[in-house]
Amino acid sequence: MAISAEKLEAALRASMKENERLRRENSRLTEPIAIVGMACRFPGGVSAPDELWQLVAAGGDAVSGFPTDRGWPDAEYASSGGGFLYDAADFDAGLFGIAPQEATATDPQQRLLLEMSWEAFERAGIDPLSVRGSRTGVFAGLIFHDYGYRFAQPPEGVLGYKYFGSAGSIAVGRVAYHFGLEGPAMSLDAACASSLVSLHLACQALRRDDCSLALAGGVAVMSTPELLEESTRQQGGLAPDGRCKSFSGATDGMGLSEGVAMLLVERLSDAQRHGRRIAGIVRGSAINQAGAGNGFTAPNGPSQQRLIERALADARLAPSDIDAVEGHGTGTTLGDPIEAQALLDTYGRDRPAGRPLWLGSLKSNLGHTQAAGGAGGVIKMVQAMRHGLLPRTLHADPPSPQVDWGDGTVALLTDAVPWPDADRPRRAGVSAFGVNGTAAHVLLEQAPEPEARSGAASAALPWVLSGNTGEALRAQAERLASFVHDHPDVPSADIAYSLATGRAALAHRAAIVASDRAGLLAGLTALAGNREAPQVFRGVVTKPGRVAFGFSGTRRTGESGRELHRTFPAFAAAFDAAPAEFAAEVGLFALLASCGMVAPLSADKAAALAAEGARWPAGSDGSVVIDAGDVLDRDPARGTATALARSYVHGIAVAWRELYTGLDVRHADLPTYPFQHQRFWLE
Repeated sequence: MAISAEKLEAALRASMKENERLRRENSRLTEPIAIVGMACRFPGGVSAPDELWQLVAAGGDAVSGFPTDRGWPDAEYASSGGGFLYDAADFDAGLFGIAPQEATATDPQQRLLLEMSWEAFERAGIDPLSVRGSRTGVFAGLIFHDYGYRFAQPPEGVLGYKYFGSAGSIAVGRVAYHFGLEGPAMSLDAACASSLVSLHLACQALRRDDCSLALAGGVAVMSTPELLEESTRQQGGLAPDGRCKSFSGATDGMGLSEGVAMLLVERLSDAQRHGRRIAGIVRGSAINQAGAGNGFTAPNGPSQQRLIERALADARLAPSDIDAVEGHGTGTTLGDPIEAQALLDTYGRDRPAGRPLWLGSLKSNLGHTQAAGGAGGVIKMVQAMRHGLLPRTLHADPPSPQVDWGDGTVALLTDAVPWPDADRPRRAGVSAFGVNGTAAHVLLEQAPEPEARSGAASAALPWVLSGNTGEALRAQAERLASFVHDHPDVPSADIAYSLATGRAALAHRAAIVASDRAGLLAGLTALAGNREAPQVFRGVVTKPGRVAFGFSGTRRTGESGRELHRTFPAFAAAFDAAPAEFAAEVGLFALLASCGMVAPLSADKAAALAAEGARWPAGSDGSVVIDAGDVLDRDPARGTATALARSYVHGIAVAWRELYTGLDVRHADLPTYPFQHQRFWLE
């Protein structure tokens, strides 16, 4: 039977729509993932990604003695030390609304994940309180679950909190709960591969649209010395000096360490659309299991090779497209040679002459940070791509004689090596192999260069700060003052924009209005010292504030008054005013209204009050009066900034992004929230 032209056309249109849908879906399933926020704490006092970079770039060694405040018994271990978070017991319980008893019963790993998630949001320029109700996922690895189970008879106050305080499943659930996140949440134990597996799963969830943002990482804190004791019983398990000598001829066992690292990731197209600061890109990843081999905990070379090949296929890259690999590199005589050989058998193929794959390992600086190690390696390589330098791997000279380094296709970083610009982005692989056989490999790419600026914004703007307590507010001011002093190249408008749009508005608030950087520094110094200053406004918000606008209203008659009636009919019946002045005041009102500041009275009622000569009083209920005449024939820009500052510190919600529309401002990498730590530890 013949098909009509109309039906044929309809079928063709439907087919084209379906093809377009499939094209978009396929594009999303292979889309690169942007790393938009990073946070970490590692041994050696490392509390930020920049501090981790400073440590590795300087060839720092963070291995030290055992912690003395955890109640560990005096014992002889095969190792003389390791890498430890000596402040693991510290936590800002008040910020997260956790009572002291519950905080004490809660595993420090859960508490660290909360604080690092907060910092990851802030470094992405996202207000941590603004993500409530969002489709943000949480994927985190942790392998220790013994914090609350160290006692045959739990201490007073722990009962009722012990299970939730130590359960691995609760770790990500707690993060999702406190931030109000509604994407998938998963705690996982893939041994030493945990954080890289978490990143892989987060990327998959983003590509499948299971979530729009995702936190991924891992944490390891040894509440007990049990793993040290077990490893001591294994011949060659622990290095006598506690140091991982990755891929070295002096390899003599691993050094156990602690740490936490969290990454905030987003589809690249979404990150660019939202104007995020992109730290690096995940081009592809793969996970697998070693299967049966030479022993349950022994690594499997062919399996590692297949893992790398799958990651390259996922990223649609060739081995020669990768410049360096952050190896697992535990420093064992069995594992390191097998890993190096797998790299030779994959990345060593078809490499251009003079361009070896450079190999290093963060474990040489920190020791084996276990569930946090893979994410720590990602942060290291993202920073290396940004700085154009491949740091040296410690304790690696001479390289392992069990590896055939002779053909030069894979070279160990016994010295730091420049990472020059080329005709393509810098790229690196990161490996993590779990003792249970689970393995992960992630391929990273240098972030695209930001667009050129048209010039820094010069408008007068308020700089706003807040804290959960007065002490936190003052500490924030002190941190920011140091940043402003040490970074004269960061535009003041960028700082104002970042504070207003990328930080939580907590109860204790302050705002600084200044015409130049010197005034900003003076205001920050005064605030940090708890001193009054004319450019500093402060307030404590207990409930949302209200705003009222006062207009100038001199009675006028004549032609100008009649013109005003036609231009502003809502006010015509109430009063006449000087047209130019009143027009400017209405313009100010429109600007503030666009920032979400809406007065509770209608225009007609406000006009009637103004005609009677009334002014809205400043109330004890948190209301704020903005007198348009006062704001405007002084400095209008400063007056507007002052109006916004006063409103903010009195709890009035300001839609800050609207204020910055049209201005060339970007998120600055400001100091993160100054957590007010107290010790919480089950003694």
